[in-house]
Amino acid sequence: MRSTRSATLGVVLAALLLTPVMAGAAAQRAAKPDPEAELRRLTREASQINKDYRGQVQSLEETRVQASKAAANAKSLKRALTNAKADIARIVQTTYMGGVLDGTNMLSFDGDPSLALSQAATMSYLASQRATQLNRIQELIKKAKDAEKAADAKIVSLKKDIADLKKNRVRIEGLLAKYGFQTPSGSDGLTARTVAMRNMVLQSFPMPYGYGCLRPGDPGDHGSGRACDFMMSTGGRIPTAEAKERGDRLAQWAISKGPQIGVMYIIWQQKYYDVRTGTGWKLMSDRGGNTANHLDHVHISMF
Repeated sequence: MRSTRSATLGVVLAALLLTPVMAGAAAQRAAKPDPEAELRRLTREASQINKDYRGQVQSLEETRVQASKAAANAKSLKRALTNAKADIARIVQTTYMGGVLDGTNMLSFDGDPSLALSQAATMSYLASQRATQLNRIQELIKKAKDAEKAADAKIVSLKKDIADLKKNRVRIEGLLAKYGFQTPSGSDGLTARTVAMRNMVLQSFPMPYGYGCLRPGDPGDHGSGRACDFMMSTGGRIPTAEAKERGDRLAQWAISKGPQIGVMYIIWQQKYYDVRTGTGWKLMSDRGGNTANHLDHVHISMF
C-alpha cells in the first residue's frame, strides 16, 4: 500500500513541477498546427516547385534543410524534457519511501548506527540528485522553448521562400522557356547543353584533379545528366591557394557565360548562385564535410 502511495505521490509531484510547461505547450499546440506535419507539407510543396522549375532550387533547399534541423532539435529537447520528468518522479518516490532521517531522529535512533549513517548518506545523495535534476529541468524548459521558437521561425521562412518563388513564377517560366527542355543523349548520358558546358570548361581551365558529371541513381541534376563537378583537390582536402583561385575563376566564368550557355546554378565554397532566384551568392549551411559543403569542387547545373 505504502509503495503504491509513494509511486503516486512521486508522479503527482513531478507533474505539478512541470504543469506550467505542459499547460503552455498544450495551449500552443491548440493554437497552431503541428510543426512536423507542417514541415512535411511544405517539403512536399518544395519538392513540387523543384520539379516544376527543372531542378533543385538552392535557396529553397537551404531553408528546408535549416527548418528540418531546427524541428529535429526541438523534438529531441522535448524528448529529453519528458525523460527528465520521469527521473524527477523516481527521485521523489525514492525519497518518500526512504523517509527523512533528521538530527533529532539520529540522536534517538535505537538500532545499528551504521544503518543510520547509511540512510543519512543516501538521503543527502538523493537531495543532491533532486537539486541537480531540478536545475537540469529548468535548463531544458528554456532550451525546449527556444528550440520551438527557432523551428517555428524556420518554417515561416520556408513558407516565405515558397511564396516568393510562386510570385516569380512568370519570370522563372520565361527562363525555362528560353533554354528549352533537354533530355540526355549519347553514350555519356548527358544533355547536349551539359556536354557543351563541360567541353568549354575543359578547354578553358586545367583540371589536374579531374571532374565528374553523370551519377546514375542520383535524384538531382547529376542523375538527369545536367550537372558536372569540377574538382579543385582530392580526398576531400581543402584546395591550395592556387587551386582555390582557379575555382573562383571557374565560378565567375560560369556566371558570366551563364546567360549564353544556360547555366542554372553554381555551388562553390559553401555558397550557391541560383539564376532562377536572381539573389546573387548566398551562404549554404554546414552539410557535414568539405565535399558536401562544396569546398573542394565547383558544381555547375544546367537548365
